[in-house]
Amino acid sequence: MSLGTSVIVLTTMVGCAPMAPAGSGTAHPSSGSTGVAYAGNGVVQSIELVRQTNTGIGGSGVGAGAIVGAVVGGLLGNQVGGGTGKTAATVVGVAGGAYAGHELEKRNQPQADTYKLSIRMNNGTYQSITQAAIADIRVGDRVRIENGVARRY
Repeated sequence: MSLGTSVIVLTTMVGCAPMAPAGSGTAHPSSGSTGVAYAGNGVVQSIELVRQTNTGIGGSGVGAGAIVGAVVGGLLGNQVGGGTGKTAATVVGVAGGAYAGHELEKRNQPQADTYKLSIRMNNGTYQSITQAAIADIRVGDRVRIENGVARRY
């Protein structure tokens, strides 16, 4: 594989990598029929801590950073030496590149925990929202949902 082809493959792989949702305080609302959180008042029925983990590509634990790092490391290692020395350098380059790529990916993807709140609205329906922080909200508290975020009132 030529260096130009390798760059094209790497660029394609990075472009296809899934991206983590960003921003604190964002909500992912859902309700019984509409799937859209609306402004309204209710009582918190439950609060669940949701751990965010990076399961990698296909749940394997291996992310795009490790794959890209391995390819780049292998290409660089393959440029060194000749014969068995070249093979050894390629293997070391693949391993080192995979490790470095994995570490970089871990550092660049924050894994903040979120909270899933189940809220019984005043009209009898239920809203389930996920948000980055709950501040002083506890089960049984009266809350108002505005813009998909619950706040005590």
